[in-house]
Amino acid sequence: MKPFVLNVALAAIAVSCASSTASRAAWEPVRPVEFIVPAGTGGGADQMARTIQGIVTKHNLMRQPLVVINKAGGAGGEGFLDVKTSSGNPHKIIITLSNLFTTPLATGIPFNWKDLTPVAMLALDEFVLWVNAEKPYNSVKDYVDAAKKAPSGSFKMGGTGSKQEDQIITVGIEKAVGAKFTYIPYKGGGEVAVQLVGNHIDSTVNNPIEAVAQWRGGKLRPLCVFDAQPMAYDEPIADGKAWKDIPTCKSQGLAMDYLMLRGIFMSPRATKDQVEYYVELFKKVRATPEWQEFMKNGAFNTTFMTGADYAKWIEAEEKRHEGLMKEAGFLASPN
Repeated sequence: MKPFVLNVALAAIAVSCASSTASRAAWEPVRPVEFIVPAGTGGGADQMARTIQGIVTKHNLMRQPLVVINKAGGAGGEGFLDVKTSSGNPHKIIITLSNLFTTPLATGIPFNWKDLTPVAMLALDEFVLWVNAEKPYNSVKDYVDAAKKAPSGSFKMGGTGSKQEDQIITVGIEKAVGAKFTYIPYKGGGEVAVQLVGNHIDSTVNNPIEAVAQWRGGKLRPLCVFDAQPMAYDEPIADGKAWKDIPTCKSQGLAMDYLMLRGIFMSPRATKDQVEYYVELFKKVRATPEWQEFMKNGAFNTTFMTGADYAKWIEAEEKRHEGLMKEAGFLASPN
C-alpha cells in the first residue's frame, strides 16, 4: 500500500474509533428511572408525569423503564428532599409545580431549588375559577356578589394543599373583593374537582386539566382564567364553548393573574451529558401527537426552556413567590 493511501486509511480508522468512543461516552440510563411527583394522584403534575410515562413507553424513547412515584408528604417536601439527598444519582428526576418555591417558604424545610439540577420547563399551567354548574353564577360578578353577601367565612374554596398556589390565589381573591373565604385543602386536584361536583365546596381554582372532564360532563362551570390573556385553544369543550372563550379574571374585574411551572429537575451533581440526555428525551416527548393532544386538552401554555434561560426564569419566580407568600402571611416563622 502506498504511504498516502495508508495514511488516509489510518485516518479513517482513527475517525471511526473516535466517533465510536464519543457515541459510547454519551450517557443514558442503565437502570429504571424514578420519576418523582411531589404531589398527590390525580392532580396536574401527576397527570403530566403519567402522560409522559405513557408516551415514553409507547414510542420506546428510553431503553429503561420510567417509573412514576408520588411523594406528596409535607406539601411535596418528601419528594424534594428525596431527590436532594440522591446526589449523583442520574436515575431520579422530579416534575415540579410551584411548590418548588412555596413548600420551603411555608415549612422551613432545608430545601431550595438550587439544591437540584434544572433540566427543562415543559409548560406553564393555567388556573381557572370554577363553580358547580348547578349554581346561578354565570360571571365573576355573580360569584363575587354572592361571596360578599354570604356570612364571613361561609363561602368555601377548595384547593390542593395548604399555603400553596391555590391558597395564594384564594388570599388574592379575598383581598381583591373584600370577602372572607374558608379554604379547605385536599391532597390533589382530582379530589378538589370531585368535592366541587358534590357541592361540598363553593368554588375552586383548579388547573384546566384537573377539571376539564367535569366541565365536559356539564358538572362544573369556568368563570375566568388567571392569566393576562385568554387561553389560545379554540376547540369546543362544553356547550359550544372552548378554552379561548373563558374571559380573563382581570377583564371581569378580578385583577390578578398566576401561572404555574411544570418543569423537570435532576438530583444534585448531574453531569452535562446526563442533563442533555433528559433535555433530548423531553424534546422527543414534546414532538409526539399524544403530547400535543395533552397540551390542548389541558389548555397549557406550551413555553419550553432549558439552560440559562430556564435558571433565570426560576430565579425570578422564586423572588415573586417570596413576595406573594409574605403578603399572604404564609412564611414559616423563624426559629
